[in-house]
Amino acid sequence: MQLMSTWGCHLCDEAQALLQQAGVLQQCQVLDIVDHPALFERYRVHIPVLVDAERELFWPFTLAELQSFVRQTK
Repeated sequence: MQLMSTWGCHLCDEAQALLQQAGVLQQCQVLDIVDHPALFERYRVHIPVLVDAERELFWPFTLAELQSFVRQTK
């Protein structure tokens, strides 16, 4: 699982706090889209976005939506 993010994004901070609350932040790779041109092009106006191999969970998402996404990822 990857969290598309960037430095200084308060929404990204909120998403990371939800990941922490759900107990899955350690399982998640946080990527700064600025460092990846293809990710920047795809997600620049949508971050934060949680991504697994086949799905995307766009912000805003709730703790319940996050937990459901994580359950379906496993």
